[in-house]
Amino acid sequence: MRVVLQRSKEACVTVGGEVAGSITKGFVLLVGVTHEDTEKDAAYLADKIVHLRVFEDEQGKMNLSLLDTGGDILSVSQFTLYGDCRKGRRPNFMAAAKHGQAEKLYHLFNRKLEEKGVHVETGRFGEMMDVRLVNDGPVTLILESK
Repeated sequence: MRVVLQRSKEACVTVGGEVAGSITKGFVLLVGVTHEDTEKDAAYLADKIVHLRVFEDEQGKMNLSLLDTGGDILSVSQFTLYGDCRKGRRPNFMAAAKHGQAEKLYHLFNRKLEEKGVHVETGRFGEMMDVRLVNDGPVTLILESK
């Protein structure tokens, strides 16, 4: 699994002009799934993300986690994270998991985050979505399970 994590002050995702999910302070996660991913990958990344210390403490150092700050997550499925652009001018998405497998692991990943005590909002899997966010910092990280 591959996740692009952005620390945000506020964010929302809309589908067809209707708000599907929104948060204030927390993380926006763009989540991609590849063929080899398993439940272990989802569990590993969920644990890593909620404990990642990227929020400032009283001294201004990145020393606090999402759990420490009580932040929320906006999770958005993003198969294009596995787009291969090395050849030609059009991305190849062969590394992205098939729809059924990807949807199952995406939803499992979100449940694992919730089991850690984090409020999770989502977009709609497989839909065209508009994502708006105010990136805090900006802080953007790429996490992978393998």
